[in-house]
Amino acid sequence: MSKNPLEHLTQLGGANIVAASPEEAVLERVPNPQADTDYVARFTAPEFTSLCPVTGQPDFAHLVIDYVPGEWLVESKSLKLYLTSFRNHGAFHEDCTVSIGRRLVELLEPRWLRIGGYWYPRGGIPIDVFWQTGKAPEHIWLPETGVPGYRGRG
Repeated sequence: MSKNPLEHLTQLGGANIVAASPEEAVLERVPNPQADTDYVARFTAPEFTSLCPVTGQPDFAHLVIDYVPGEWLVESKSLKLYLTSFRNHGAFHEDCTVSIGRRLVELLEPRWLRIGGYWYPRGGIPIDVFWQTGKAPEHIWLPETGVPGYRGRG
């Protein structure tokens, strides 16, 4: 048996084609070498895009994903390709945000996870969507997301 914990990865280190949908996207994990320690890992995707399921027009969001890993970490290239697969996917803001969080929880089984979707205005109304698995562990350092609420010209 090989001792390389990364040999199962299919996307790291090579060119990849973006999946046609989030359901077809391959999301991969790697062993957490610090699994005995609680810490927060943050991924920020300031240029997330999806499509309005009614009009087909593009929607834009700034996503912030925080999680306290358990035994697994998300492999970052696979996360980038997974998020990119929403580019041609029609779904409402709430569905995109929550489904990303749930898919990560299913894959990683983290001690805790939260996702914030800061969606840019459509029709003059920004929609911000927040989801988490439960109360954050009290002893972790959890910085603010750094994404200000939408203010328009104000």
